[in-house]
Amino acid sequence: MSQMNFVHLFLVFVLINPQRVTAYGFRNCIQAMKNPLYFKCMQRFLNNISSIVDDLPNNAQVINASHNAIKVLPYGSFRHLPQLEILQLSYNKMEKIEGGAFENLRALRKLNLSCNYLTNLSNGTFLGLANLTLLLLHNNHLNVIHQKAFSPLRSLLDLQLQFNILSSFNVVIQSVQKLNGLKYLNLCNNNLSFLQPGVGFPPSLYNLKLCNNSLRKMEGPGPRFLGNVTVLDLSYNKFSDVSSFANVSLQRLQRLKLMGNKIDVLQLLDTSNLKPRSLDYSGLQLNNVSQLTKVCQRLGKSSRPFSLHLQSNNLKYVSGQAFLACPPIQLLDLSRNRLRSVGCVREMLNATAQSRLNKLVVEHNLLKHLRVCFNTAPFEELTAISFRFNRILSISSSAFHYAPNLTTLHLNINSIAFLHPKALKGLRQLRELRLDNNLLTDIYNDSFSDLSNLQTLNLRNNHVSVLFPGTFKSLGELSILDLGGNNIHRLANMSFEGLRSLSKLYLDNNNIQYIIPSFFHPIERTLQVLDLMGNKIYFISKHELKQPPFLNLGRVYDLKLQSQQPHGLKVIPSKFLKGLTSLRNLYLSENKILSIAPDVFDDLRQLEYLTLADTSNGMGDFPPGIFKNLKNLTTLDLENAGLRTLTLEVFGNLSNLRSLLLGKNELHTFNSSVANALPSLNYLDLRKCPLACTCDNMWFQNWLINSLVQVVYLYNYSCNSGQHSSYVYSFDTHVCFQDIGLYLFSATLPFLLLWMLLPFLYDRSYWHIKYHIYILRAWVNDHWRRGKDEHYKFDAFVSYNSADESWVLEQLVPSLEKAGAPTFRLCLHHRDFQPGRYVIDNIVDSIHNSRHTICIISRRYLQSEWCSMEIQLASYRLFDELKDVLIPVILEAIPERELSVYHRMRKVMLKKTYIAWSPDPEAQRLFWAKLRTALKTSNSEDKEEKLTDWFDQGDTPDTSLLQA
Repeated sequence: MSQMNFVHLFLVFVLINPQRVTAYGFRNCIQAMKNPLYFKCMQRFLNNISSIVDDLPNNAQVINASHNAIKVLPYGSFRHLPQLEILQLSYNKMEKIEGGAFENLRALRKLNLSCNYLTNLSNGTFLGLANLTLLLLHNNHLNVIHQKAFSPLRSLLDLQLQFNILSSFNVVIQSVQKLNGLKYLNLCNNNLSFLQPGVGFPPSLYNLKLCNNSLRKMEGPGPRFLGNVTVLDLSYNKFSDVSSFANVSLQRLQRLKLMGNKIDVLQLLDTSNLKPRSLDYSGLQLNNVSQLTKVCQRLGKSSRPFSLHLQSNNLKYVSGQAFLACPPIQLLDLSRNRLRSVGCVREMLNATAQSRLNKLVVEHNLLKHLRVCFNTAPFEELTAISFRFNRILSISSSAFHYAPNLTTLHLNINSIAFLHPKALKGLRQLRELRLDNNLLTDIYNDSFSDLSNLQTLNLRNNHVSVLFPGTFKSLGELSILDLGGNNIHRLANMSFEGLRSLSKLYLDNNNIQYIIPSFFHPIERTLQVLDLMGNKIYFISKHELKQPPFLNLGRVYDLKLQSQQPHGLKVIPSKFLKGLTSLRNLYLSENKILSIAPDVFDDLRQLEYLTLADTSNGMGDFPPGIFKNLKNLTTLDLENAGLRTLTLEVFGNLSNLRSLLLGKNELHTFNSSVANALPSLNYLDLRKCPLACTCDNMWFQNWLINSLVQVVYLYNYSCNSGQHSSYVYSFDTHVCFQDIGLYLFSATLPFLLLWMLLPFLYDRSYWHIKYHIYILRAWVNDHWRRGKDEHYKFDAFVSYNSADESWVLEQLVPSLEKAGAPTFRLCLHHRDFQPGRYVIDNIVDSIHNSRHTICIISRRYLQSEWCSMEIQLASYRLFDELKDVLIPVILEAIPERELSVYHRMRKVMLKKTYIAWSPDPEAQRLFWAKLRTALKTSNSEDKEEKLTDWFDQGDTPDTSLLQA
């Protein structure tokens, strides 16, 4: 899926589901993988319905919130779920339902409130449920029902109220009388003692169950108080007097159950207008032949067959004479009696009279043996026999000769240890044979020789240890063979000979230790389902496999190999699954796998479901490329598989994967590259993984909020770190935004910009920059000198241009250093600068080691960068040390208009009294006198006055560069 398509899909999803604009996950529910409108919210142990359903989308249709601890349903609990059709709230602790709790559930059809603690139903409890058809209220503590409680349920068809403590039948009838669509009403296991309805039942009601109450009489306002009820169950009440039925019309009843009542059935038939065929004769103490005969006589001589139910009558023996007078019996049910033998079934039932018998049920008796009978005519129409739940030990030869057209035979859940090789002789029409849960150890070659049309054979949970060649050779139509739960140690090449139609083979929970392709040769063209779960297949080396065991099973689509005993497969060798080109479902769970070959799934290109759950045994991660050919895989279950990381090399090719289960693994994060490689993923389970709330998982938090993948119980994933109160979906990520890259960018950007500007600056402002650097160095050096004792090495530092050097050497130096007292020591460039030092260092030291600075100003001086710097440094000393050291000497007349270009020098000339040189000898005498006076004057006396004058003129001593 392209990124643009994904965005479009997300927008459509948000528009359809406006409430789900944050994370696609639910706090306490799981969206079913196959039905996205079905939400499972069971066993969350919550007592608040809002915490279960509040975050569900408004298009939900099915919610199962059973097995919680909900006590109250408040008003409007489900108002945001108008499309809900099925709601299960069973097995909670519900005590109260407020009026309007189900408001707005107009589409609800089924509501299950069973197994709660409800004691009463008030008016308004079911408001809004106009389309409800099934209401389950059984197993509560109901004793009060408001007469209008069910009034809103205009479409109700089935109401289950069994296992409550209702005592007033009249109250119940009044509450349901306006339910004109009600068909089923179950009031069994309550405290009802009288049938005295003030009004009749709804005309639609036809099935009424009142079993296990304390009813003694049938009384009502009229003989038709049962209305249109056709099925009535009054079992296990306290009826004993048949006269109570005399005033009630039972003529419409098609089936009446009175089991467990001490009532004389013959008197009932004489007293009431009940049709004899409508009565279920189970549990009416018809325990002898004479009573059965009388019942048959009452049933009349109609040729229309009927069903005769004689369960729980304590019958110990039945003879053919008992049913001689009965009309044709279609179904005879003798279950839950005490029959020890059916003898010759044909004689017991009188084959001549009951030749139309279709089904015989003799379950839950004490039968021990089934013997042969040849003397009378067979039951040609008998097609189904069930002898389940008896104590049958052996079956004799031709035991079912009396039923040659039998299609279904149930002999399961007995103690059969011996099955005669000819026991099933003649059953050529048999389709289904169940011999499961017996004690069979051997199956002979002739045991199934006549069952040429058998389709299902169930031998599960016996003690069969060997499958002899040819055992199933006659079962050419068999499609299902269940041999699970036996003691089979090995298979033979001809074990399944003759099973040319077999599609499903169950060999689970045996002791099979190895398999080879030849075992399945007779069935390799038809087999589709193979169950080998719970055997003893295992490998200890990757190279132990000699040949692929499933090489020729190209039609098998379902293979179960989970739970190999005692410790699992351990090693899954290379080519183990080779040949299973049509496989769609593979079960390898509950095997403690230490190693798995990377090419083991290479042939499974059609695989859709794979489970490796509970295989953790130290294997760690899967080898790269193991799933590379599983492009059709839709569900992958790796719960508790010991995974530590998710890598693109393992999961990168699962483009159609929709469901990924990763619970109970050692994952600290869900890899972003893996998430991007699963475009079809819509279900992710990470429960009980130690997810970390670190910056590495910040992307995962954003992915949870914006993805279309359902993350099971998203809001319950807590941090596996020191943040015990934090959750993965909401841990604080602000610290993650303090990216070191941002700081590096901020720190390096100025240098990068400067580096980009350096060529331009070098070209245009080289000297200005160099000048600023020198000024900075001077300031640093001066800063170090501050605080030292004041001592001057020179009386004056002479700042001049080299063009004026002759005047300095011929006029200035001789006049100040040699001619007359007092003499002054001058600092000159060529004479007093220290060789080897930087020029700037020499200048700074000379200025600060001199009491004054004499500036010989000329036009050449004004144009010199070095001279500008020297006068600037002297000005800086005035500002920093409050010492006016500058003595300007004008060597030649400079008009003010020329000084305006050198604005800093102009400021100096305006603020300072300068000394001008003149070629006139008389004027020169005055010049030298003024200069000597300036050099002798201490600048400490008038420093404050000169600074005050400086600031009063609106300027500040400027320490920046003089501009040329």
